[in-house]
Amino acid sequence: MQHRTRIAVFGSVLAAAAVGFTAPGAQATAPEGISITNVTVNDGKPVVLGTTAGKTFKVSVTADTDSAITESDITLFGPNSSVAQPQTTPKCATEGTKATCTGTFTIDPDVDFFDNTPAGTWYVNPLLVSDTDSIYAEKAGKFKLQREAKLTADAAPEPIKKGKTLTITGALTRANWETHKYSGYSGQSVTLEYKKKGASAYSAVKTVKTDTKGNLKTTVKASADGSYRYAFAGNSTTGAVKAAGDAVDVR
Repeated sequence: MQHRTRIAVFGSVLAAAAVGFTAPGAQATAPEGISITNVTVNDGKPVVLGTTAGKTFKVSVTADTDSAITESDITLFGPNSSVAQPQTTPKCATEGTKATCTGTFTIDPDVDFFDNTPAGTWYVNPLLVSDTDSIYAEKAGKFKLQREAKLTADAAPEPIKKGKTLTITGALTRANWETHKYSGYSGQSVTLEYKKKGASAYSAVKTVKTDTKGNLKTTVKASADGSYRYAFAGNSTTGAVKAAGDAVDVR
């Protein structure tokens, strides 16, 4: 399935830029003078998208070079032949033998995606040109493009007597780029966490799986005043999320 606007078929985007260049692979060194040493996307964090709002982030490519970088292009290549290009030509700064080229990208699920297939691992394909050399490196770096998740938690009844059964319900949902709404995420392992009143951190209590609609439900014995929440670690296509803690008064 094709994607709109800044998302296009990979082959057509770089066809012109790649003419005359060999794709040597990640961390490859050109025949003379340029080698890519590092790629950073969104400060090392996944790019997480909701249902409608676009996300703007930077991609930086660092290289060793024996002369200043005069031209550059950075393309992001994702699942289902999805491609994102920078909003403007990446800017390069060369100091001695080190060069850094940075491009700014914006991906908007409301404009760019028809479905959820672009979620997953994306790769960075940079093209760098100096006065004497050039390099085009496929998969020089990678990052995760994820669907945003939301999570709730509610403990009842409140207040509750010590030793009685407390029920904690909740729901895990994630962005659906087909409907531009959040839908239940079924069959996912979520951790129930507890923080005793006065404590500084939560600790794991048990693992609970979401049902076919993304709902959560489990029980514990009330022991002391504190807060309960659910936490989802995330995966390759969906971002991590923690519910707000629900405080319980145990009497």
